[in-house]
Amino acid sequence: MGILALVEDRPTPKTVYNWRVYACAAIASFASCMIGYDSAFIGTTLALPSFAKEFKFDQMTASHLALVKSNIVSVYQAGAFFGSIFAYGTSYFLGRRKSLWVFVSIFIVGAAIMLGANGHRGLGLIIGGRVLAGVGVGGASNMVPIYISELAPPAVRGRLVGIYEFGWQIGGLVGFWINYGLSETMAPSHKQWIIPFAVQLIPAGLLLIGSIWIPESPRWCFMKGRREQALKSLCWMRNLPADDLYIVEEVAAIDAAIEHERAHVGPGFWKPFVALKDPKVLWRFFLGGMLFLWQNGSGINAINYYSPTVFKSIGIQGTNNSFLTTGIFGVVKTAVTIVWLLFLIDRLGRRKLLIIGAAGGSACMWFIGAYIKLSDPAKHTKNTKLSSGGIAAIFFFYLWTAFYTPSWNGTPWVINSEMFSLRTRSLGQASAAANNWFWNFIISRFTPQMFLKMQYGVYFFFASLMLLSIPFVYFLVPETKSIPLEAMDRLFEIKPVRIANKTTIRELREQEQEFREDVDGAGLTAEKTKESRIERV
Repeated sequence: MGILALVEDRPTPKTVYNWRVYACAAIASFASCMIGYDSAFIGTTLALPSFAKEFKFDQMTASHLALVKSNIVSVYQAGAFFGSIFAYGTSYFLGRRKSLWVFVSIFIVGAAIMLGANGHRGLGLIIGGRVLAGVGVGGASNMVPIYISELAPPAVRGRLVGIYEFGWQIGGLVGFWINYGLSETMAPSHKQWIIPFAVQLIPAGLLLIGSIWIPESPRWCFMKGRREQALKSLCWMRNLPADDLYIVEEVAAIDAAIEHERAHVGPGFWKPFVALKDPKVLWRFFLGGMLFLWQNGSGINAINYYSPTVFKSIGIQGTNNSFLTTGIFGVVKTAVTIVWLLFLIDRLGRRKLLIIGAAGGSACMWFIGAYIKLSDPAKHTKNTKLSSGGIAAIFFFYLWTAFYTPSWNGTPWVINSEMFSLRTRSLGQASAAANNWFWNFIISRFTPQMFLKMQYGVYFFFASLMLLSIPFVYFLVPETKSIPLEAMDRLFEIKPVRIANKTTIRELREQEQEFREDVDGAGLTAEKTKESRIERV
């Protein structure tokens, strides 16, 4: 078995795993490059001496400066919160692809506004531009995982949605290193700090151009009654003719799911909101939101947005040393994401990754907090050389990164992209993305104040939250690996959750055998099997 060996829900032609589905996922994931870059570059940009000098940071008190920095960072998350909610409306009326056009355009306007900032005009243009950029990335964070999950064959859905996370890490890697490069090669100036703001436009432009080429989600087209467009898109994506048995069965399953949703949820913009009265539907919304509470409770966004502050607390001194350490952090994250993408997410599964990542990450955070408590590196600012304990703390920080990245970094996005039913998927993803950006906002808004007041206690706080996430996942979150989107309702009905995946896979294989016996030699097509499949499901 190689790295591409997969567990399939049914016999799948090799042509289904073709370049087209990967290309569409990669193009859509330029959105996550935008998000990753914006999340990473801002912290080191705020630490650039040229930026601090132009906006007179040295004239501010420590508490005032912490407030200013947290406002610059957190308005982005506030905009993203609302953008993720707005995306439900655009997704319903315009579709997945056109929604990407809308939100990347908003992002470009916001990024352009930031370029007009200078010391004379103040920080207003940066703050206003980051609000608009936040709306853009919030909407994109809703749309892209849905779009990819609706295109993906079940056996590689985790890997394909994982490309979204990989794009996030590539953007973050550039964002973490760009200011180190600028500080090493360019004298402090207005141009030095404005370049990182301008680079935001590159992934945004690539997404805008690429989204013209990618097709609309076939499942969205089926839901809207555009069967000809949907079938054409699906056949192109699977690289199979419309009368192939695999296409026939997939279309029949989609039709059955749509009819089931019409009967139990109903068509219309507001019907998914009404469906929240159903405890089973509401439960999945709760799980999706809580996954992002635990994700942000790991401390990742405190590190992303305020990496120089984090490394200073451990004992790293000097702007360039801080930038270098941050850049290495980005390299580690990106490298481990590749391992997660190719080896782990569709083989080890979602549940095991989350549990292992939380346990290992928590242990690392306890060590770092204990080191800071015992050695208090902030008192030894004159000694620029790290002690052996400080070196160990840096090692455990990178070890924490190795535990966190292939678990809580991208896996909650994968689970949320796949666990909702067709009619509630867009609203469910809007809820999940809004939860992500809400908790992201809370962390980014208060991290500077937390470090001022809690010091080493910040690490103990994050370590405790990671521990609490373990029983949550073990007892409440079923494994979604290899389960078709149309079978998620059944998966979440099975208790206890630890056996739900195996039970569902077994049932699907029995249904698959029955279906193939029914159609064998009957010359059925997607249209002919629609009614019989709906009745049987």
